[in-house]
Amino acid sequence: MQKVYNLTQGLRNVFENTTYKIIGFARFAKWHEKVNLSRFNSFNTISRTIINHYQTILNYFDNISTNASAESFNSKIKAFKS
Repeated sequence: MQKVYNLTQGLRNVFENTTYKIIGFARFAKWHEKVNLSRFNSFNTISRTIINHYQTILNYFDNISTNASAESFNSKIKAFKS
């Protein structure tokens, strides 16, 4: 159970404690290596997703913002329609 917490917290820390793309890239690489060494297969999917989309994911560090507000607005529109 400690492995799960460490991997989860490690990924969270990348987003919360990184302000530059290059540092984010390095931290994602270290996190990916920890996933591989842990042999905890549940994290393989997210690890592959980060590898496959790292350039887009790293764009987060340009403005430290997400599209959460747009997604929330879309959800409210869908709820209103139904």
